[in-house]
Amino acid sequence: MATTDRQATTLALAHALSAAERGLAVIPLSRTKLPALRSPHRDDPDPAPCHGECGRFGHGVYDASTDPARIRELFAAAPWATGYGIACGLPPHHLIGIDLDTKSGTDASAALRELALRHLFTIPPTVVVLTPSGGRHLWLTGPPDVVVPNSAGRLAPGIDIRGAGGYLVGPGSRTDHGVYSTAPATSHIGPAPCPRALLRLLLPPPRTHHLTPLSAGGHGQGLVQFVLAAHEGQRNTRLFWAACRAYEDGIGPALVDPLVEAALNTGLTEREARATIASAARMTGHRP
Repeated sequence: MATTDRQATTLALAHALSAAERGLAVIPLSRTKLPALRSPHRDDPDPAPCHGECGRFGHGVYDASTDPARIRELFAAAPWATGYGIACGLPPHHLIGIDLDTKSGTDASAALRELALRHLFTIPPTVVVLTPSGGRHLWLTGPPDVVVPNSAGRLAPGIDIRGAGGYLVGPGSRTDHGVYSTAPATSHIGPAPCPRALLRLLLPPPRTHHLTPLSAGGHGQGLVQFVLAAHEGQRNTRLFWAACRAYEDGIGPALVDPLVEAALNTGLTEREARATIASAARMTGHRP
């Protein structure tokens, strides 16, 4: 068993280094699909939040790297690792993972097809990773200025989303249940851009009861208030959603400056705000 594990670790490292060459940040995983390195703060009586600032390994997805030397160090520190995780939401790909599960007794693939029909989007040809349980991971890319959160079953039963702060088990990883592999027909393509209609479904649901209906003479005031109510960590996401809504309602150009001003009040810079609004314009088929 020890020899088999050493072989699995060697293969996992090779696959991880190959993924890193394509700009995908990776971490070593154990056979349980969890990060192989435990937190260095696990025995602290009152640990302060740390995302790797301490300089030690063991911070999960925050250890993820594309640097070959650092990846080798991570695997050297975890010789029991038999797989690797690919961090989502990081540049240059800003990866979004659509996890179609089969263990819940639901047909996640059928649920995704139903969503596509209802919201008028098509999943483009993209990387598909086959899981040992018969599920599938679809790899998509998102805009750099939009934070897609992780979620489980929110989109539909059996569909989990891996976004910022999450990771996908990389193809070639060996777990207790088997090996993850790339679907043969997708092994030579890269992750495709997420359809904009699907992207809007992946964003946190807005608190619509705070919005003034545009038809009631609010002229987008509700959207501005929605942006003003953003807390740190959701400022770009709320601004992007509000700008998409404004362009869809035909008031995008008129609302650019009010939205920028609202974003400045939440702590974004003017450059960040205008870039996010421009991204929303492009995603809704308009010229920024």
